[in-house]
Amino acid sequence: MKPSIVCYKKLPDELKQKLEKRFTVTAFDAVNDDNFPEFLAALEHAEGLIGSGLTLDRALLQRAPRLRAVSTISAGYDNFDVEALTERKIPLMHTPGALTDTVADTIMALVLASGRRIVNVAERVKAGEWQDSVDESWFGVDVHHKTMGIIGMGRIGSALAQRARFGFNMKIVYHTRTRNAEAEDRFDAIYMDLDKLMSTADYVCLILPLSPQTYHLIDAEKLALMKPDAYFINAGRGPVVDEAALIEALQQKKIAGAGLDVFEQEPLPVDSPLLSMPNVVAVPHIGSATFEARYAMAKTAVENLIAAMTDSIDGNCVNPQIIR
Repeated sequence: MKPSIVCYKKLPDELKQKLEKRFTVTAFDAVNDDNFPEFLAALEHAEGLIGSGLTLDRALLQRAPRLRAVSTISAGYDNFDVEALTERKIPLMHTPGALTDTVADTIMALVLASGRRIVNVAERVKAGEWQDSVDESWFGVDVHHKTMGIIGMGRIGSALAQRARFGFNMKIVYHTRTRNAEAEDRFDAIYMDLDKLMSTADYVCLILPLSPQTYHLIDAEKLALMKPDAYFINAGRGPVVDEAALIEALQQKKIAGAGLDVFEQEPLPVDSPLLSMPNVVAVPHIGSATFEARYAMAKTAVENLIAAMTDSIDGNCVNPQIIR
């Protein structure tokens, strides 16, 4: 009898069929209030779980007594109770490599859009304000030859540094828990403590996951260190930044602007002050939102689940300490 798995995110047909060859699949395009009872019923028999967009806390995981593998179609995993999974020796698989270049592209786009005021001036053109040669009210600032500060020099940070260094001849400074010798060698990146980076960079780019250690890491004190002509870019996780403090820094013109792909509350409330600021580029968590990247993430997640269910894990495991 095939092992039973529950899929709670719509998959491309060929990937779903790949799972169906090995497992008995109970599929939900998404989990919502209407189908939640059916999802809970399926969870009772699930040995494997694959999907994204659902918070799987300890209480919900207890509804899955037979569970032995979980695969998320995402790189981030802050919506999973990793401790609870680890206690039960259940591997949690994720897809960090599948979205590296796409997210790095998004961050570089936010840097360019923020510095050159692309969104603001495009809106002014659509409003009919372009009636003559542009004056200084339309000007932005250069990106090339400026200093980029990267907070989090992992896969995405390195991909961003490559774009900034070789594409725009930017100076790279960075901060991370463990120094990255390869980045220092390839990109002439300079390691700095966080305070020095905040006060040095023209573009501060945050690429950190959410954890108890990173929650509100960037607060009013850290933002106050930034230069008044510097830009803040966040494509990691919204709660890593104290959003109220960021709003105040922008309103008080303590920093020049921000490019934001993530927020403390998502979707961003329609009454958020961020939406009325001309110096803010706000996009709806689109870091990996391309057809190619999302397919690669789904494909990797399917392969991850198969590996975990067949005891052949070779990477992409959040809690590898449980693997003997």
